[in-house]
Amino acid sequence: MLHITRQLHTGQRMQAQRCSKLIDSVLRVDHAGEVGANQIYRGQMAVLGHTKAGKTIQHMWEQEKVHKEEFDRLLYKYRARPTALLPFWNVAGFALGAGTALLGEKAAMACTVAVESVIVEHYNDQLRKLMDDPTFVDKELLATIRRFRDEEQEHHDTGLEHGAEQAPFYQALTDVIKFGCRTAIKIAERV
Repeated sequence: MLHITRQLHTGQRMQAQRCSKLIDSVLRVDHAGEVGANQIYRGQMAVLGHTKAGKTIQHMWEQEKVHKEEFDRLLYKYRARPTALLPFWNVAGFALGAGTALLGEKAAMACTVAVESVIVEHYNDQLRKLMDDPTFVDKELLATIRRFRDEEQEHHDTGLEHGAEQAPFYQALTDVIKFGCRTAIKIAERV
């Protein structure tokens, strides 16, 4: 009987460790993404803040600031470590935002569409993984990811409404940005 009890406790510990690793990875990559998103919008505002697109970009940026603050809180709550590449995400995010904004308002919106389409897909994947994990019980984290996913979808749709698809070389631009985002996600999950 004692042997069976030890096996159960060992199994429960192993499940909890898997869940803990999953949460650590989820929080690390989401935090990194929100740092990058904040920098993208900061870069876009540096170039387009004075244009008619400035108000739209500012609205999306304000939501991203809330996302980052919440993931800062969740990193602390779960004692998860942020990615070691935060300095890189800061620079790369700003460069992407400013660079696309220098190509014009429509290119900046194309950047938003590309980034947010990958992020929505990523959040959906995370939600499935967390809901499939029998040891995961934090309904607040699920609700947070769902809310942020919905706001990212709103940003995606806003980009389309503001002419993203009319950006020069739209398909090539968005394909490159999507590839970069997917690569950044894979790296941030581990590093």
